[in-house]
Amino acid sequence: MSTSTTATDIKPTKPNIGVYTNPAHDLWVADAQPSLEEVARGGDLSEGEVLLNVKSTGICGSDVHFWHAGAIGPMIVTAPHILGHESSALVLATHPSVTHLRPGDRIAIEPNLICHVCEPCLTGRYNGCTRVAFLSTPPVPGLLRRYLKHPAVWCHKLPDTLSYEDGALLEPLSVALAGVERAGVRLGDPVLVCGAGPIGLVTLLCCKAAGAAPLVITDIDAGRLAFAKKLVPGVQTHKVDFAHSPSDFAACITSLMDGVEPAVAMECTGVESSIGGAIQAVKFGGKVFVIGVGKNEMKIPFMRLSTREVDLQFQYRYANTWPKAIRLVKSGVIDLSGLVTHRFGLEEAVRAFETAADPKTGAIKVLIQSLD
Repeated sequence: MSTSTTATDIKPTKPNIGVYTNPAHDLWVADAQPSLEEVARGGDLSEGEVLLNVKSTGICGSDVHFWHAGAIGPMIVTAPHILGHESSALVLATHPSVTHLRPGDRIAIEPNLICHVCEPCLTGRYNGCTRVAFLSTPPVPGLLRRYLKHPAVWCHKLPDTLSYEDGALLEPLSVALAGVERAGVRLGDPVLVCGAGPIGLVTLLCCKAAGAAPLVITDIDAGRLAFAKKLVPGVQTHKVDFAHSPSDFAACITSLMDGVEPAVAMECTGVESSIGGAIQAVKFGGKVFVIGVGKNEMKIPFMRLSTREVDLQFQYRYANTWPKAIRLVKSGVIDLSGLVTHRFGLEEAVRAFETAADPKTGAIKVLIQSLD
């Protein structure tokens, strides 16, 4: 029988609730597991597990997509499903086998559950685990709950200087860090960032911190571009005009870079036309690195890639990024605080999702909090 150690001064009293969607694209808040009774007795933890009180969770574009479209590629919502994978939490209880965490610790949750035995896991690229269970990707329930159990190995302790909000934002920062590292962005590289959504903006922050110069960011939304200029003073912006050809787009980017072609384009939209424009814009021998998630199949300008020796590279989530992300935020190299535009309580989750999904709200990063 499993046992656990519970902090005597932390006594959960509120019921566990979660944020659900289903194949009919409904969105609602309802009871979730574990029950309050199970939480009160320490979570009935298994070896290596901790019991968590989730404090702050960011709404990701994929959460909205699962709600609205019911699927992302082969990942399909087939039953009532709990969303959310960008979270921080308070440790309520630990199994005796857990030695690096104690009740009362504040942590950021890495939402991977991996097999530890396949080749990607054994070579340190566990984002490619052949049997990965990624929280919030159907059928694996997500983190938008008040309480949950999670393997302690995927709980990263937060320093005192990082807030729960910072902890929740470490997940999108991990996405950007993985991309910037694999793209090889270097000091002085001219870099184009396509897309001024949350991932594009965090990628912009990372490229700035990496010493990329000059920097240009594009989007179809003028409001998001204005937000980018406030977030990273000095960045050049370009509002995408679909009437322009890819060559027109490339010429605009080169002009904004004072005649220099981008060495790297960080493509954060996954949109076919944006990927095509990035391929057209980068220099001979340049790289287009695609972080954005797109449709299953799309057309690309093959001969442009071929005759210009442009590398087209892709990303799937992240691996081994959380410790680095924590160090960067703690040191002040990366400041994520400017990304949050809206905050809601857990009981207000439906309104939070409606805000995140509506471009008219000006939402960038919407957080759902359970700070009681």
